[in-house]
Amino acid sequence: MLAELTITNFAIIEHLHLRFASGLSIFTGETGAGKSIIIDAVSLLLGGRADSAVIRTGARQATVEGIFYLSPGERATLDPMLQQDALQNEDPNVLILAREIRRSGHNICRVNGRAVRLSAVETLGRCLVDIHGQSEHLSLLYERAHLDFLDRYGGLQDERAALSEQVHALRELRRELADLSNSERELSRRVDLLRYQIDEIRAAHLQPGEDESLVQERNRLANAEKLMDACSEALSLLSEGGGEQGTAADLLGQAVRALSGLARIDPQMEAQYQLAQALEYQLDDLIQTLRDYQGEIEFNPSRLNRVEERLNLIRRLQRKYGDGIEDVLAFGEQAAAELERIEHSEERIAELQTMEGALLIRIGEMGAVLSAHRREAGAHLAAAVEAELNELRMEGARFGVDVSWAEKEDGARVERPPQDIEASPGRYAFDASGLDRVAFLIAPNIGEPLKPMAKVASGGETSRLMLALKTALSRADQILTLIFDEIDQGIGGRVGGVVGLKLRNLSRADGDTGRQVFCVTHLPQLAGYADVHLHVRKTVSEGRTKTVVEALDGEARIRELAQMLGGESDSTRQTAIELLALKDR
Repeated sequence: MLAELTITNFAIIEHLHLRFASGLSIFTGETGAGKSIIIDAVSLLLGGRADSAVIRTGARQATVEGIFYLSPGERATLDPMLQQDALQNEDPNVLILAREIRRSGHNICRVNGRAVRLSAVETLGRCLVDIHGQSEHLSLLYERAHLDFLDRYGGLQDERAALSEQVHALRELRRELADLSNSERELSRRVDLLRYQIDEIRAAHLQPGEDESLVQERNRLANAEKLMDACSEALSLLSEGGGEQGTAADLLGQAVRALSGLARIDPQMEAQYQLAQALEYQLDDLIQTLRDYQGEIEFNPSRLNRVEERLNLIRRLQRKYGDGIEDVLAFGEQAAAELERIEHSEERIAELQTMEGALLIRIGEMGAVLSAHRREAGAHLAAAVEAELNELRMEGARFGVDVSWAEKEDGARVERPPQDIEASPGRYAFDASGLDRVAFLIAPNIGEPLKPMAKVASGGETSRLMLALKTALSRADQILTLIFDEIDQGIGGRVGGVVGLKLRNLSRADGDTGRQVFCVTHLPQLAGYADVHLHVRKTVSEGRTKTVVEALDGEARIRELAQMLGGESDSTRQTAIELLALKDR
């Protein structure tokens, strides 16, 4: 829902800040006051074409900002788009769009304060608002959306989802089949490469953690002389010294004997004596360990060369196949598994081809049933839309839903096409939505053939068509904000009342949340149904014209409706009061 709209220096609008709610909001005012300019500003906000000519004279730039409160359904649609480009707002229920148009021709689009490309705003805008009229932003004119509308109208989403699962399974199967069906030369090269890689890894007889132990051994072998010198020096100081200075073992032994005598005289020193004795035992262990280690020190250049060669082999394999020995071994296992698949590819290809044929038959069966249901839903939708058009004084208009198939050599196999489709058993194109290509068709006037909706006339006729469709599709359409401009073109007061009633009902067609419907009109019969009546007028201040918008209520609204009826008088005032009374029926 569009909650707030701020427009600055856009055409004759100097500054407008409008707040909206759900329900039906009507814009009225004299021609040229700026009603359609407000709609154009919203269209610009949603990704419409920008032109520096819209900038108010004397201003450097024009800006439009809209704050949207998102329904749960809108969030479900928009959140993945916003998350993909990191455009989420702190409040996930609020979306802020902004557009700046500069004199240089440069324009900036923002989503939740972050600059984005125009295409991103266009994508979001199509999910938020439908504008019908002079500057059209029509989801219903996008033919690719017609299938989705029809499925939601007919309640066919679950059936479509089940078929989509089969199509996904077929795509995965065909991907594997394509990998296995590469040219014989490519497969032969791949087999040779895999065998070389597997043999190279297996021949190395790698053991997990082997490289770490080899590095330690290399360090010992390469530094054998330094290790021997350090070990000899330590032993000399601990137990093998000569000369007048005794060794550490001798000195510690003397200290132990002295503490023994001390403890015999003073029992309080027994603990210190025991500690010294323990240190003497630990020193003996240390000396023995050093002697054992000294005996293991090896001066072996040939072993050092073998260790270096082994480490070089491991490093070479790691550069080719993985960062660690475990990664190299895992690569070898994967290569062996792939080689196994390729060597048995003929059997697997035959198996996959059988599975593919069965899936194509299954998709064809499910697609044909879904197509029949879509045709049934399309007939109901066409009747509903034509009934709406009749009430909108388009009695001769016809509406149709075209559901067609296209033959394709590798398509789904259909043995029993629906009776109402001109198709014989064969193979037909399909995608995740099924076999059907759906298009809404319209013939606005008697004697004209049905044509795609995108080719019908614009203006009031198109707006009435959209109103009829929106009314018929009200439960299926997920866009909750609708704007109608020029919807009263070419219709009189009696039909204007019908249009107003339909707009009011449309604004209340979504249960508790409601829809938000805006309409620009000159018809008082239509304006009388508004929940909010907004009057747009021009004022002159300091020699400049600017647009002002004010909400009318009570007496002010009666006067405006009376003026729209031809001028304020007792009779027009009474008629205005009666029109307002119709709204609450």
